[in-house]
Amino acid sequence: MKKIELYTDGACSGNPGPGGYGVVLKYKDHVKELSQGYASTTNNRMELMAIIKGLQSLKESCDVEIYSDSKYIVDAINQKWVFKWKNNNWLRSKNKPALNSDLWKELLELMDKHNTEFNWVKGHAGHPENERCDKLATSAIKEPPLLEKDIV
Repeated sequence: MKKIELYTDGACSGNPGPGGYGVVLKYKDHVKELSQGYASTTNNRMELMAIIKGLQSLKESCDVEIYSDSKYIVDAINQKWVFKWKNNNWLRSKNKPALNSDLWKELLELMDKHNTEFNWVKGHAGHPENERCDKLATSAIKEPPLLEKDIV
């Protein structure tokens, strides 16, 4: 299997508000960047969307090292919270709905196609790929076309 490094970031101007995601994919000497802006979304949705779009861009099953500055996502996967939410009909403790379940469902389906490992990186700490993803995400907010709406 190909070994891919997937760096991601999401951004939002207001929360909710206009937002965007940025992705840097690396395979050997190849680098691919993705980004898109949305007129109305949240930061967590953009963080999830970045990972989803990165995984969707892969044409075959791969070993994917995912790097994100979102503790929300990395902890939900690595501490297995998302699997508990899924098994509990997308309810968290005290029967509160799990937020962004539509995107979590997409992400879990994509994870079934790839071998994934999630790694947390500190945001805005000089990590080159994380900084590039942040730039892509924040630039996507300002550059048309903004997709109309992401909030479900």
